[in-house]
Amino acid sequence: MKISIVIPAFNEEKLIPATLDAVKSAAQAFVRKGWDWEICVCDNNSTDNTKSIAEAAGARTVFEPINQISRARNTGASIATGDWLIFVDADSRPTEGLFADVIQEIESGRTLGGGVTVKMDVHAPVLRVLVHIWNSTSRLRRWAAGSFVYCSNQAFRDLGGFSTRLFATEEIEFSQRLKKLAKQRGKRVYILHRHPLETSARKLTLYTKTEYAQFLLGFILRPFRTLESRSSCRVWYDGRR
Repeated sequence: MKISIVIPAFNEEKLIPATLDAVKSAAQAFVRKGWDWEICVCDNNSTDNTKSIAEAAGARTVFEPINQISRARNTGASIATGDWLIFVDADSRPTEGLFADVIQEIESGRTLGGGVTVKMDVHAPVLRVLVHIWNSTSRLRRWAAGSFVYCSNQAFRDLGGFSTRLFATEEIEFSQRLKKLAKQRGKRVYILHRHPLETSARKLTLYTKTEYAQFLLGFILRPFRTLESRSSCRVWYDGRR
C-alpha cells in the first residue's frame, strides 16, 4: 500500500514549512504499517520560495500555472503514485492520530473516501461556534472540508478530480459526487472526527467583514456565477498572505 499526500500551494513560504514537518511526523503512522508514502506539492504559480522549500523537504513538486485550488489539487494528484490520496492544505497540520484513522478506514474496506472535522489555530468564541456548525454539517452531510480530503486514487480518477468550473466550494461538489460513486460501489464516505485537523484562521485577520459580506451577498444573489468567478472569490485568490 502506498499513500500520496497532495499539497496545493500558492505563495505559502510562511506556513508550508510547518505543514511539511507535520505531514512527515504524521506519516510515521504509515511507516509503522510498512506502507510507502510520498508528498506531492503543486506549486500553483507561486512567486516566493514555496517550491524550493518543498523540494528541500523531500517533496515531489509539479507546476500549475493557473491559479485555482481545484486545478492545483488535480495537478498535484497527476504525479501521485499512491493507491490512496490525501489532500492537505498548505496551512494545515495533520497528526499521526489522524493518519492512523485514515489507515483504519482503508483497512476496513468499507470506505471510498471522506474528510475530517477541523479546529482553528486561534481561540475565539464566535469562531468556535462557526467551526462547530461546520463540523456538525460536515458529518451530517458527509461533506469534506477542503483542507483535508482522502479517497482512493482510482475513485479520484473515475470522478475526474475536482471541478475546474468552481473557484470555491469545489470540495463540497466533489464530496457529492464521491457519495454517489460510493453508493454505487456499496461503500461509504466517512468524516473522521477523533483527531480534528488544525488549520490556519489567517483569513479572519487578512480580510475585512465588508469583504466577506460582499462575497456572501454575491453568493446569495448569484450562487453559481459567484462560485465560478475568480474575482468574486478573491478571499481565496488575491494572494494576501
